[in-house]
Amino acid sequence: MSASTASADACVAFHGVSKSFGDVAVFKDLSLTLPSQKTTAIVGASGSGKTTLLQMVNALERPDSGSVYVFGEPIPHHQLQQFRHRIGYAIQGAGLFPHLSARDNVALVARLLGWSESRIEQRFEELLHAMALPANVAERPPRALSGGQQQRLGLCRALMLEPELLLLDEPFSAVDPVTRLGLYERFEEVQRNHAISTLLVTHDMREARRLADVLVVLDQGRIVQSGSPDDVFAAPVSHYVERLIASVA
Repeated sequence: MSASTASADACVAFHGVSKSFGDVAVFKDLSLTLPSQKTTAIVGASGSGKTTLLQMVNALERPDSGSVYVFGEPIPHHQLQQFRHRIGYAIQGAGLFPHLSARDNVALVARLLGWSESRIEQRFEELLHAMALPANVAERPPRALSGGQQQRLGLCRALMLEPELLLLDEPFSAVDPVTRLGLYERFEEVQRNHAISTLLVTHDMREARRLADVLVVLDQGRIVQSGSPDDVFAAPVSHYVERLIASVA
């Protein structure tokens, strides 16, 4: 089976990928296929390669060798702007622009792409509703919002262009446990309604078990186990995976 054929039914596929930073090898001959319209959680301790994996999907980092396929095709490095418009990206701490209102933060790229104001407003209102945010947050700057509201707006911004793929890098870790549960509920509702292909990077096995359809455990750039969360929790294949599970017991 060719690489392109193998990637056709996947949202993302890595084929023999190696990546180093200086003398530090992050991945060596990594191969991994992630399903469409599912949430895949990438879990591992700090330094295991989680964020680098995510960044290679969005072409923020390029592999030293091997290939990364997204939407069934190699990443089009000559058309990255159009490619990235098909991908939503949310990070820890939301990363909102402090000088823009909530509405302008969410709508920024849509305006740059020439969306009409009526279309922007309709989509913005849809997202506020999906994230259970009150309409009166629209004109507030980020500093006037709670941490949970900022994180929800970060998700709104990631979802604004109706992406085919959503990349989430520890998006729920910077808020308190009660707020985090509310964010989980909002994310789960979006997935029930739209089933967006999602890659979630997290160090929290409890979060991965709740939100993911597929769980991939990384250790120093190697895939040590993958499968459904229930299967991984029921039968960890190594002491490392056992320790990650024990951390949420």
